[in-house]
Amino acid sequence: MLVANAVPITNLVNTLQGQVGSVGGVVVDKTDLKGLFDFNVKFTPESGLSVPSISAAGDHQPGAADPLAPSLFTALQEELGLKLVSSKGPVEVLVIDSVTKPSEN
Repeated sequence: MLVANAVPITNLVNTLQGQVGSVGGVVVDKTDLKGLFDFNVKFTPESGLSVPSISAAGDHQPGAADPLAPSLFTALQEELGLKLVSSKGPVEVLVIDSVTKPSEN
């Protein structure tokens, strides 16, 4: 269950990134929604992961999994009217060319 009270949509996006990112995706907010939102979404997490609830301060507490609940994608669309759309695009990547130990001085 994903529960939030008076949070911006960015908190939802960050929490979804933890869930969707586990199956190889990046969540990008294209809603342009402003303000604070309350919501309660019940879904079955991917790969048996537990999903935290979101507070206004960004604190996370573990949520309980319901094996009979719909998938995350279905629950977001049916309960919140939001849709996760798969697409391709640029992704930031950090490349480390080399590593050296610092000198003793």
